[in-house]
Amino acid sequence: MFQKILVAIDGSEMGEKALDVALAIAKEEQVELSLLHVGKEVVVSPYMVGEMAYISKHYDIDFNEAMRKEAEELLNKAKAKAEAKGVAATPVYLKGDAARQIVDYADKNKYQLIVIGSRGLSGFKEMMLGSVSHKVSQLATCPVLIVK
Repeated sequence: MFQKILVAIDGSEMGEKALDVALAIAKEEQVELSLLHVGKEVVVSPYMVGEMAYISKHYDIDFNEAMRKEAEELLNKAKAKAEAKGVAATPVYLKGDAARQIVDYADKNKYQLIVIGSRGLSGFKEMMLGSVSHKVSQLATCPVLIVK
């Protein structure tokens, strides 16, 4: 039925459930699976520039690099889980608006199914669906499976 599946993961409980569902489908259908994590852009307020520069200089912290490393760890863990279940998975890391990146990547690479958790790690949770999963379901041109 599906030849290419994209699962969006973010480290949340719902993201883990989405990964489990995507792995089950990929194993059953023996299809290509990609693991996508979208990192947030580090935006610094003009009022924070001095503080951020001070922190970066004195504590040797690169915030974007730290986020990239955290994303790599998340993706590597998900890839190992896939391999343990006999599913080959390709990790993908993008930055920016999560919903837009997921939809654009799926369209550009001709995925036939997007699997995503109903709510992620955002601080504000909507009553029915998380804002990212809701946007993806509205904007995607392929089917979207939202896992609760």
